[in-house]
Amino acid sequence: MSSPAPAAVCLAVDLGTGGPKIGLVRLEGGVLWEEHRQVQTRWLAGGGAVQDAREWWQLVKDSARRALRSGVTDPAEVVAVSVTGQWASTVPVGADGEPAGECLLWMDSRGGPYSRKVIGGPVAGYAPRAALKWLRRSGGAPSPSGADPIGHILFIENALPHVAARTALYLEPVDFLSMCFTGLARASHASMTGAWLTDNRHLDKLAYDPTLLRLAGLDATRLPSLVPTGSLLGPVRPEVAAELGLSDSVQVVSGTPDLHSAACGAGAVRDFEAHLAISTSAWIGAPVPFKKTDALHSIASVPGLSPHRYLIANNHETGGFCLAWLRDLAFPGTSFEDVTAEAARSEAGAGKVIFTPWLNGERSPVDDRRARGGFHNLSVTTSRSELARAVLEGVALNNRWLHEAVEAFAGRRLDPIRIIGGGAQSDLWCQIHADVMQRVIERVDSPLHANLRGAAVFAGLALGSFEAEEVSGLVPARRTFEPDGATAGRYEELYGEFPRLYKSEKPMFARLNSH
Repeated sequence: MSSPAPAAVCLAVDLGTGGPKIGLVRLEGGVLWEEHRQVQTRWLAGGGAVQDAREWWQLVKDSARRALRSGVTDPAEVVAVSVTGQWASTVPVGADGEPAGECLLWMDSRGGPYSRKVIGGPVAGYAPRAALKWLRRSGGAPSPSGADPIGHILFIENALPHVAARTALYLEPVDFLSMCFTGLARASHASMTGAWLTDNRHLDKLAYDPTLLRLAGLDATRLPSLVPTGSLLGPVRPEVAAELGLSDSVQVVSGTPDLHSAACGAGAVRDFEAHLAISTSAWIGAPVPFKKTDALHSIASVPGLSPHRYLIANNHETGGFCLAWLRDLAFPGTSFEDVTAEAARSEAGAGKVIFTPWLNGERSPVDDRRARGGFHNLSVTTSRSELARAVLEGVALNNRWLHEAVEAFAGRRLDPIRIIGGGAQSDLWCQIHADVMQRVIERVDSPLHANLRGAAVFAGLALGSFEAEEVSGLVPARRTFEPDGATAGRYEELYGEFPRLYKSEKPMFARLNSH
């Protein structure tokens, strides 16, 4: 093992749904410079959600130039480019390397009718025989909703023939941006997780599974070549290096989903080290040494940070978004800090008001896209402070519901939990999670920038600058939140009702939200 040079820096890109964050980050995780550029999503009839991939690349280049001219580091100190971000989205790319059409985001469900022909059936929307073939090989299966790469590709091929005719390859967003830097269209088991087209029993097999391709009706020649996760793809193209002000010896690391960079950015990369992300969505992840699927709770272990490990994957559709929704609806013109300060005026338990945070459906531990959120047990004495606190507590109750399923999946208690994301900036929300989940919550430095930091740490691992065992020391916990025994009884009472609320309201969700 060799320690990273003190000056070694990564140009990190975190492509979120709201737009890219670009940063200069030391390989060991110190954020020197960062900027967030916003991108608008176009919402189309029939469930369409698209963005312009050309705009991403232009914004990334603009910010990279600003970063390298900012003076925070010598551009000669930049040794790597690492791209992370949203996944299960699809960019159609022409033979010239330019987008052949708009990117279909992970929310785009227009391919549903085509996906249902492939995988649809009577058991929770799936055909059992086809689903079992997918689960056995990849650990997951395409969604009958069409909101994933198989649904996207089938939609383009069938409903957008003019785009399909111009398309040479279908790429994940992180692989598209990596290609923009290198000129090489490459993917890994990790970046292609959402397509469910690789045999994840054998992570050293760098090929798409022929059985899954046949079931999906897809052509492997329209997909990028596979390389091992954590590979160095090659240097930045000379013309791009010159445009940005980089050395053309800078290496580009294989792109990763935000789940993977979150684990790195949380300093939780060893087996069974858990992290909890509270960003727009929310999830609980942890590296594990096995491939496994819990179809009932929509939890799977997907290809992990190396060709020999896996990561627990799951998702809440809305996490931190719930606070943004409340702020815009009930506290217009205020900040997140204002809303959490209002919540702090309420006692723990929010006057026994329960908020269910399923504002855009749910994925784990129940897969129900028709579920919707709500306030429960309101009275004439309910205050604004209690409503605000109920939202914070509702997200934590939902995370406890998920964490119990994740611990059963892992076969052990996962404690402590590293917390990251915008929601982790709130001391109150961190303490509420500790109290509700009855687990020690550890907050790392700059939790909002965890994915940028994680992209750089991932680059350091790929370059051999340090080993996985050293990452937790590079990203230490800055504050620890212990469960408060005084609130345990209140939260146990509320949590006892929480899963029951979903069960009792599920038939209503189906009746009201079936169209």
